[in-house]
Amino acid sequence: MPYAETNPKIYAAGVDVGSTQTKAIILDGAGQIAARSLIDTGANVSRAAERAFMEALASGGLHRDQVAYVVGTGYGRYKVTFGDAQITEISCHARGAWHLFPGTRTVIDMGGQDAKGIKVGPGGEVKDFAMNDKCAAGTGRFLANAAEALGLGLDEIGALSLKARAPVRLSTVCTVFVESDIMSYLGQGKKVEDILGGIHSAIAARTISLVRRVGIEPEITFTGGVSRNLGMVHALQEKLGVRVNVSPESHYIGAIGAALFAAERAGLIRSAA
Repeated sequence: MPYAETNPKIYAAGVDVGSTQTKAIILDGAGQIAARSLIDTGANVSRAAERAFMEALASGGLHRDQVAYVVGTGYGRYKVTFGDAQITEISCHARGAWHLFPGTRTVIDMGGQDAKGIKVGPGGEVKDFAMNDKCAAGTGRFLANAAEALGLGLDEIGALSLKARAPVRLSTVCTVFVESDIMSYLGQGKKVEDILGGIHSAIAARTISLVRRVGIEPEITFTGGVSRNLGMVHALQEKLGVRVNVSPESHYIGAIGAALFAAERAGLIRSAA
């Protein structure tokens, strides 16, 4: 008997191909995460999408024939050539955030090379959005450049920024000038934590200015790779004056949203609409 007949298609998948990393999520028939993977995207986007999907299948002990529907999302969504559909990351982040935090009305998404503000309706639908995709200021790329200029790992700078006592004031968060600005502050004898405190504060201010274009309403959910940075979470909350939702799954929310759309289209779960 064929494998597919003995193992019915009871899973759905979302593959989020980002500029820096590619994430894959597989949901079971109850809408629960059955498997996941996260890899560096690299230069070959199509290969990254395929590899992320295959690694997710392997991690869950699943076979390709068991997955009924696949949705690609992210900047490289059209490179998910094995997918059944492509849906924008705006819709997927809104849906994924709403799924994890049903009270979500605003999503702040900060990825490797762009930042977004998304206004979310009561059913997880997109009402409006604003996107900074012309400049890497206020994104993971900017933070990575800052970390490199300071000789630190990207995973170190968030916690270190929380130790700032006299954060510097940045006049710009231009990625092109970040290294020279940092060197200038170090030359003035500024502490590394104060430089990082200033960097996180400036990025938070820039991001909030972007999100205000769509209107900021509670609850606010923070998604994307930068949401794992504790310093950025703190800086956003400090400037907003409210707590923001950050899930342990925040890095995967785009892929989760894509997988939820896939599960709906496969008839595994009911539509949120």
